[in-house]
Amino acid sequence: MSASRTVRIGEHVVGEEHRPFVVAEMSGNHNGDLGRALAIVDAIAQSGAQAVKLQTYTAETITIDADGPAFRVSSGHELWGGKNLYQLYTEAHTPWEWHAPIFERAREHGLVAFSSPFDDTAVDLLEDLGAPVYKIASLEIADLALLRRVARTGKPVIISTGAATVTDVDTAVRTIRAEGNDQVVVLACTSSYPASPSESNLRSIPVIRDTFDVVVGLSDHTAGIGAAVAAVALGAVLVEKHVTLARADGGVDSDFSLEPHELAALVTETERGWQALGRVQLEPTAGEAESRRLRRSLYVVRDVRAGEVVTPENVRSIRPAGGLEPVHLDTVLGRRFTRDAARGTALTWDLV
Repeated sequence: MSASRTVRIGEHVVGEEHRPFVVAEMSGNHNGDLGRALAIVDAIAQSGAQAVKLQTYTAETITIDADGPAFRVSSGHELWGGKNLYQLYTEAHTPWEWHAPIFERAREHGLVAFSSPFDDTAVDLLEDLGAPVYKIASLEIADLALLRRVARTGKPVIISTGAATVTDVDTAVRTIRAEGNDQVVVLACTSSYPASPSESNLRSIPVIRDTFDVVVGLSDHTAGIGAAVAAVALGAVLVEKHVTLARADGGVDSDFSLEPHELAALVTETERGWQALGRVQLEPTAGEAESRRLRRSLYVVRDVRAGEVVTPENVRSIRPAGGLEPVHLDTVLGRRFTRDAARGTALTWDLV
């Protein structure tokens, strides 16, 4: 991908020449309380993140009220083992009537507010709210009808790749582009909750970028911020993390969510990591001028007279710079001084 490939999300340009775009995912961390949801938005704004994201579904739009084995999370799941899907999504969903006040609060703070729709009715709601971008959740990547619908809005589409094959990703990207929409961001993602860093496979990030010629990022469900910072070093320009007010408050997503101070650290450290990437340069930087001045060079370390022989006792390689490079020491040893020189004189060719 050329560094010029970018996507505009609201007032922000997302791409390699711009600081990482940090998306804070609220998901079910509102714990069924609109006041808490708005407080999360406030905390996101204070962190310096650029966006808040919701998930727009109801239990009815994502599953059905059934209780056979297929409709339960596997018993061994670390967080939701044995839970009925309908009940889990009822607990975790963000009521549709909350979307407007959440979006309004976000915009008051200058945040981008958007969501992951899970069906056409969700897209209708988000269009009414003026969402500037859409996110396709990992497990919806094969819902081509949904991809076509969001692509036709003409707005950027972010795709998570958790649990997807390369064929799934290729098909999704092609489906969106076939609708005349080339504003695609693909997020590397491990769809396990919480995710193990060892399964993050961040080296896939530049491969995704170059293979599909897209803006690339990371949707991260590991603990902490280490994986996200590492992802930026590998080319991620958008980072998505779940956020809560306090993990101790519990909730369906709390275990793999950042607290506000951690989100602030994520914003700071991903930007610092991006700044550190710089460019390919094997020469000293402007900021190293003082270090260059203090490098070793050859100095007279004892008062000498004209005609005196240069020896290891009267000339040494010491700090600072100013004299001949240390590589010339063997050349000058045995020569004679052309004039008197005081201790602390930088050795130059005209002195020997």
